[in-house]
Amino acid sequence: MGVDIRIMDLRGLSDVSDYFVLCSGTSDLHVRSLSSEVVAAVKGIGQPPWHVEGMAQRKWVLIDLVDVVVHVFRVETREYYSLERLWGDAPCTTIAAADAPSTPDSSLWPSQPVSP
Repeated sequence: MGVDIRIMDLRGLSDVSDYFVLCSGTSDLHVRSLSSEVVAAVKGIGQPPWHVEGMAQRKWVLIDLVDVVVHVFRVETREYYSLERLWGDAPCTTIAAADAPSTPDSSLWPSQPVSP
C-alpha cells in the first residue's frame, strides 16, 4: 500500500488530464512494486497505460492512463516537486489505507479503451 494517497481533480483546470493520483513509496523497491502493481492492475481490466516513465530511476514513476495520471514518488521527491502545491486550486481527496481498493473497479472505466 502506498503512503499518503491523494486524488486531485483537475477537471476545468487542465487539459492534460482529469485526475492525478499521487502516492509515495518509502524506498526504491517500494516505488517499483507500487508502480508495477498499478500497471498490472490496469492491464488486467483491459486498460493498459498509454505511457510509463521513470520506472528505471524509481524516484518518480508517472503512469499515464490518459484521463488519469498516476504519480508514484519517493517521499523526498514528492516533497521536492510538491504537485499538491503546484496544483493548489485542484480539489484534493485523501484516501485512507482502509478505504483503498485492493484491485481497480473496472466499472469505473469506459467500456472501450481510450485511444491516445
